[in-house]
Amino acid sequence: MLEDYEELATGRMNSLFAGDVEAHATDLDSAIRGRRIAVVGAAGSIGSALVKRLVGYSPGNLTLVDLSENNLVELVRDLRSGPETLPPEFRTLSIGLGSPEFARFFSESPPFDFVFNLSAIKHVRGERNAYGIARMVDTNMLFLDEFLGALPYSLERFFSVSSDKATAPASLMGASKFGMEQVLRRHAERHPYSTARFANVAYSDGSLLHGFLRRIEKRQPIAAPQGIRRFFMSHREAGELCLLAGILGLNREVFFPRLVESLHERSLPEIAKATLAKAGFEAVECESEAEAKQRMTECLAEMRWPCFFSPSSTSGEKAFEEFHVASDDVDLSRFQAIGVVRPTSADLDLDLDLDLDRLDAFMRFAHSARQDGAAKADYVSAFRDLLGRFDHVETGRDLDELM
Repeated sequence: MLEDYEELATGRMNSLFAGDVEAHATDLDSAIRGRRIAVVGAAGSIGSALVKRLVGYSPGNLTLVDLSENNLVELVRDLRSGPETLPPEFRTLSIGLGSPEFARFFSESPPFDFVFNLSAIKHVRGERNAYGIARMVDTNMLFLDEFLGALPYSLERFFSVSSDKATAPASLMGASKFGMEQVLRRHAERHPYSTARFANVAYSDGSLLHGFLRRIEKRQPIAAPQGIRRFFMSHREAGELCLLAGILGLNREVFFPRLVESLHERSLPEIAKATLAKAGFEAVECESEAEAKQRMTECLAEMRWPCFFSPSSTSGEKAFEEFHVASDDVDLSRFQAIGVVRPTSADLDLDLDLDLDRLDAFMRFAHSARQDGAAKADYVSAFRDLLGRFDHVETGRDLDELM
């Protein structure tokens, strides 16, 4: 089970946010009990973790939306097999954000109190070409803007998950998450929102760590970049942070994990070796991908596992994680393990906010690119105009070129 491996990456046996959830249990129960809640992207790694936290507070209606029918089925089986009682009104829909069916459902359903959006293109891998970038911009920005603009009623709270990579972005994915936060600001008067920035969820679907488990399952060598240390959260922690931000966050607030990075970060080769050791194997470092593949059969016979650890050389990688910038108004006193970026006077005075003018220009470009196409360089230029500064380094290599 994933829970058996998560401690290898997080360095923790207990949830970082357990104290905050316990301290605010009454507030959470009062806000959620009997309310109508929709979770979009409910069957993904973070969405599933959030749903499993929400059901414990007895919402009156819980609607789960996800494009992945198979993952949605598995989530429902998990919920039906668990100790919690599902709400009297419970339904699932295999539809996607941005589709006509999605828009029609929300316009025809009775109003929801809370909507959580976990639908996202979250991997730097998604920006390897203009087609992937277009889908990323659609999912992270355009579809969200269209949904909030067309919703025929006001929400009590809208939550959409962000990323540490939205802070001083180095990748187009991070820039699109910065843009997502700007989209939320555009609709903040009608749909009060909160969001959360965090980094990596240990062994989540599609992640490098999840890939370690799949490589072991498939008897294939393991590869990871050297010189990169990352902060990881467990699935439970990710769900709890989204829960606290989405329910207790005030309008325009950004939640992030409060920690001393040097005490929590893990190197990727270190986690790879620990994962192999837990599975009963000793890691053997090789000089190349070719050597690692060649030695697979030989090493397996001795309960050893070939690994190739190389310097990071792909576009869009950040050397470190950051959840806010020096100019942000940060509250470190409200929660034990969570910091909150509060809105500044510029955030509150939308008429004077030049950032929204830049957002409008970017959205016009993105709509035009959706119809007529655009090159990757065009997206980089448009994001640079949106951010004012965009430290994106194009190395010419992407993750599809690596083992």
